[in-house]
Amino acid sequence: MLLVRSPLRISLGGGGTDLPSYYRKKGGYLIASSIDKYIYTSVIKPFREGIYLKYSDLESVKDPDKIKHKIFREILMMQEDNHQIEITTLADVPAGTGLGSSGAFTVSVLKALSLYKNKYISNEKLAKDACHIEIDRLGEPVGKQDQYASAIGGLNEFVFHKDDSVEFRKLPISENCIANFEDSILLFFTGYSRSASEILKEQDTLSKKSDPFMIKNLDEVKEMGLIAKDLLIKGDIQQYGLLMHDHWSKKLQRSPNMCSKEILKYYEEGLNNGATGGKVVGAGGGGFLMFIANDKNALRNKMTQLGLKELSFKFDFIGTHTLTY
Repeated sequence: MLLVRSPLRISLGGGGTDLPSYYRKKGGYLIASSIDKYIYTSVIKPFREGIYLKYSDLESVKDPDKIKHKIFREILMMQEDNHQIEITTLADVPAGTGLGSSGAFTVSVLKALSLYKNKYISNEKLAKDACHIEIDRLGEPVGKQDQYASAIGGLNEFVFHKDDSVEFRKLPISENCIANFEDSILLFFTGYSRSASEILKEQDTLSKKSDPFMIKNLDEVKEMGLIAKDLLIKGDIQQYGLLMHDHWSKKLQRSPNMCSKEILKYYEEGLNNGATGGKVVGAGGGGFLMFIANDKNALRNKMTQLGLKELSFKFDFIGTHTLTY
């Protein structure tokens, strides 16, 4: 059986500056890490001719242009010999939760199809192709961090250049600092969010118009990403948590209606019960609250009282890879 898995991600600083509408003007910078929650993709050749897709829905069509799932449709329309294939995807965490599932899904399917056709493709090329599908072909107002974080794996800094090229480097952090940092981050599920593209559309539109407020906000967020890098390398988790609180404030200024009063209340309760800072992961609207905690027990107890479920995780350092082939 051919089985590929791609990790989900958490954004750790500079999020929002990876949208083409911003980085093509000013250049983008962010820090993100893949985590050990995955999208899995398997591909087989069925006995009968046809395209069979199994995800949160089921589809059976003769031609790729009839596929309802837009990412599957674009990928398979780009493939040769695509009229007898069965693709199944599974996820550890559902879509719409802010962990970059769309990018991980696209990367995972592309990797599985390349193996199915006995073609080698580097993980960097996977990320580039996934961005092309989501941003260029589908015209989604999304960024590039999800695809690159999932494909590359690990705790990285990403530089998005004006010419659309992307640089990435593993952060030079000691194993001890990584362990302490990993141990300080807690994720709690607040409920499902609407799609990232829906939330990012306004930011994308204002950035394209060079709206002074939006550009200034993203300039400041990019600077916070660079500061976050230094704090993480030093292992200064306390100051990093405080920086994330400022980061969250900037995010709210960009999209004041992105999440409910209830989620804002959860966040304030977290700050009052063991967290130094945090944010909603992803574009917002729901999904996971990420806290940087100096008192994990107090924070866990309060979030449990509020009815929020914790998602335990570790960093992933492999990226998109094959499990069986």
